[in-house]
Amino acid sequence: MTQTTSTIPKAALRGTASGIFFMAFFETLWAYTGIMGLQGWGIPWLLIIAVAIGSVLYISGVFLLRASRELPNQVQTTAVRYGKRTFFWFNIIFAAELLAIAITVVICQAARHTELIPIVVAFIVGAYFLPLAYLFQVKVYYVTGGLLCLLAILTFLFVPEKITLGEHEILSFMSLTGIGSAFILWGTGLSILVMGKKLIRFAQLKTSISEIGM
Repeated sequence: MTQTTSTIPKAALRGTASGIFFMAFFETLWAYTGIMGLQGWGIPWLLIIAVAIGSVLYISGVFLLRASRELPNQVQTTAVRYGKRTFFWFNIIFAAELLAIAITVVICQAARHTELIPIVVAFIVGAYFLPLAYLFQVKVYYVTGGLLCLLAILTFLFVPEKITLGEHEILSFMSLTGIGSAFILWGTGLSILVMGKKLIRFAQLKTSISEIGM
């Protein structure tokens, strides 16, 4: 009798779900920032749409968590050590990002250039995704980080701080950076969701093969 276990542990799918939760929260936060930069345009409908999209991704993450219950939880000792090391470095990178953002806010406020805060923060968040891509071996994070950094640079170089349409003024740094970052993170969340569904299908296939072998 040949017994074949699934090569997809429960922790892998749970990690994917955590990534979706992360994207759902921060993309909604960025969308809120961008909508506030419009200074009244599209409220409350744009806010409702942003929250709805974030909620759909969040619910998708819950679906992956529930699906992970059917997967094995046995991992090798080396995998456990790798997971602990990965979690340690994730905390270091995340703490560095928060510190960089805090320093940015303080410096911009001291220099009386608070309009630059969204741009610099977007660049920092983009740079934050690059080591995460290597740490978690998720290639889409390289794209996410590159796009966020590019968005920040192009906005700073080619977009005026404010745009006036008729009698309505738009804080273009805030609105463009916020909404653009939200779209980038939305796309990243969807990509992670697709990866999660592939993990489920692969686990189901391995389970079917195991049952046939038995």
